[in-house]
Amino acid sequence: MPSSPMIRNLLDDDLQMMLQINEQGLPGTGRVNLAEMAKLLSMSQLSLGWFDNDILCGFVICLSPNVEYGSLNYAWFNERYQEFVYVDRVAVANSYRSRGIGSELYASVFEFASTQNLPVTAEVSLNPPNPGSDRFHQRHGFVELTTVDYGDKAVTMYIRPIKDSDD
Repeated sequence: MPSSPMIRNLLDDDLQMMLQINEQGLPGTGRVNLAEMAKLLSMSQLSLGWFDNDILCGFVICLSPNVEYGSLNYAWFNERYQEFVYVDRVAVANSYRSRGIGSELYASVFEFASTQNLPVTAEVSLNPPNPGSDRFHQRHGFVELTTVDYGDKAVTMYIRPIKDSDD
């Protein structure tokens, strides 16, 4: 009997599928190899996959502050915030896009962040542009902080503030 779609914590056994989905999201997701993906998974604060009949269709990897990670974008948030949930990458397989999977994954991230009373941070590529991801993040309550230009690439820094209890 087929299982229904579910979100669960990612495991090392999921790495190959994660890498394939990540490649489909380029350049927005940022290229990594299998060893780098495994390291990201091992250092993650929260890593969730959306599965349909045991097939990984999308995933999100989040980091806590002060992890040994070489990302300039992550470092930007570390320099300015003491506490946050950093979305390093969210990716959905091409054949599963526009089905709400990214929104469901983010709902789980927001629930986790809410229990910890933490804002959620992320960046979106500005050069090369990723207008779909900008719209996605704005639709999910992220606000633009600034843009950062690294010369060969540029990003928009976003934060989803802690929600007041009366919201």
